[in-house]
Amino acid sequence: MEEDRRKDDEDNKLALQFMDSLHNYLSLTHSLSSTLRQGWLELASAKHSMGTSRVNTSVLDLKSHSASTTLKITENDDGTQPQFTLQKWVSSEHESTKLEDKNEHPQDSDTKSSATEATLTKNLTGLADNDEVRKERDKSLSVFGVLISPKLRATQLSFEKALETLIDIANMRSSVLNSFTQLHKEVEDTKE
Repeated sequence: MEEDRRKDDEDNKLALQFMDSLHNYLSLTHSLSSTLRQGWLELASAKHSMGTSRVNTSVLDLKSHSASTTLKITENDDGTQPQFTLQKWVSSEHESTKLEDKNEHPQDSDTKSSATEATLTKNLTGLADNDEVRKERDKSLSVFGVLISPKLRATQLSFEKALETLIDIANMRSSVLNSFTQLHKEVEDTKE
């Protein structure tokens, strides 16, 4: 009797973990949609204020450049749930120097949303104070001229936030799949 109750508690815990992961995943996708919409509106506003001749694809240098942001995938020892890490603002002068390493680790589902918002806020505000990051950001916008519209800078931050949200979504999707696998395994064991 005690063993059946313990097994039911484990099943309920796995089901709740799966549902929480799925809820967080859906919340993050909604957040991504909102962030991208905001970024596109800011870009349109910047294009309007700076003029269409200054904000268009013809001013972009189409030569090959090294990426300033990279994705790192870390496999766990058991191989079940990979972790995705965003490494942002690699200096183009010193490619081995990472100016920011945004690392997401799985957290309790109750604190995931607030922790994600706090991390994003910290990253966006904390990076603004870093001189090296500011130089790299300015360098990436320098193709649009010397006087950059604040709307274009806001666009850059919105798309950076969207990229961070994509990493959070990838990590949450990994968590959802891991929870689903555990839940499915538990259900199959119960049937036998």
